[in-house]
Amino acid sequence: MTDLLITNARPMGGAEADILIKDGRIAEIGANIAANGVTVEDAGGRIAIPGLVDAHTHLDKSLLGYPWYVNTVGPRLIDKIDNERAVKREYGLDAHVQSMRQSLQSVGYGTTLIRTHVDIDTDQGLIALEGVMETRRQLEGVVEIEIVAFPQSGLMRRPGTAELLDKAMEMGADLVGGLDPCGMDRDPKGHLDTIFAIAEKHGKGIDIHLHEGGELGAFSMEMIFERIRAMGMQGKVAVSHAFCLGLPDWNVSQALIDTCAELDVPIFTTAPPSREVPSLKRLHAAGVRFGAGVDGFRDTWGPYGNGDMLERAMLLGMKNNLRRDDELAMALDVCTTGGALAMDRSAHALEVGGRGDVVLVEGESVGEAIVTHQPRKLVVTAGNIVGRDGASLRARP
Repeated sequence: MTDLLITNARPMGGAEADILIKDGRIAEIGANIAANGVTVEDAGGRIAIPGLVDAHTHLDKSLLGYPWYVNTVGPRLIDKIDNERAVKREYGLDAHVQSMRQSLQSVGYGTTLIRTHVDIDTDQGLIALEGVMETRRQLEGVVEIEIVAFPQSGLMRRPGTAELLDKAMEMGADLVGGLDPCGMDRDPKGHLDTIFAIAEKHGKGIDIHLHEGGELGAFSMEMIFERIRAMGMQGKVAVSHAFCLGLPDWNVSQALIDTCAELDVPIFTTAPPSREVPSLKRLHAAGVRFGAGVDGFRDTWGPYGNGDMLERAMLLGMKNNLRRDDELAMALDVCTTGGALAMDRSAHALEVGGRGDVVLVEGESVGEAIVTHQPRKLVVTAGNIVGRDGASLRARP
């Protein structure tokens, strides 16, 4: 970690101030800070924000660096899953190389913290996990990477996957993943019992993909709630996507949201335009921890996206009909400090004592920075300069 003084910045778009980072933490924010022997960067009046947080992505799936992938895949979830396994074999996809490419591209956009789901299945075993873990090792000090062992191809429908998930946790994965216990495995009790047991054995948390919408998704959420209560795992189980929280029946969806608040269930969204999604304002009003991510991009699932969480804040604002500048600031919080808090990182904030992750963005206000999302002038991770002018300082493989 490096000591660094950033001068003439506008923290969160406010008045100009200097930001002093020492031993990887923000030591002082104020005018005319004196610090001898410290590297100095002049922000030139640019806005300083906390490091961006990609709280839901898939580093092992990226096809960055490959020619354009022509997508002819069917509409069902299982179509996409089966096709992806086939393409990985055909391409001989190296999860380490691909995760390095995506991670470093994200760093150039100002992301300093990533939660990635990594496929664990009986077809590829633990190869993807090994590759992403090597990326995490090599990028220590550049970007923090948190790994979810994810049964993308299903759990109960593919015997042997549970044992692989268990091994993945032994190897160093941070959380246990799950996926559509009704829609994918058609055995919600077996699926949830299995992942909760693995999490309890290793003393780890859970992050469950829940694409199931409507009443089916609500049913799965209720089953998740039951296990959280029974096992005392409040605050340890997150739900990603959670499309069922966008149910048009607000009485039903509000009851689910209120229970998420009661049991401290963080929600992670990718704000897809094609689906009903959890309401940022309703989650915020209920006190539910809320994060966002870019999901997969430039992969076999879809062509959209680039890894820019500032752009994702704009999409989150558009999806939630956020128009006022104070509302746009809420969207940015979901993609920075709020997203980190949903990942149990309480010190990821632009304040004294916060982690020294700082990004300089262009614009007269935070709102303009979000909607224009121009190249980031400077990206700092724990006091280390890791990106300039929209690019990571480390070259992509």
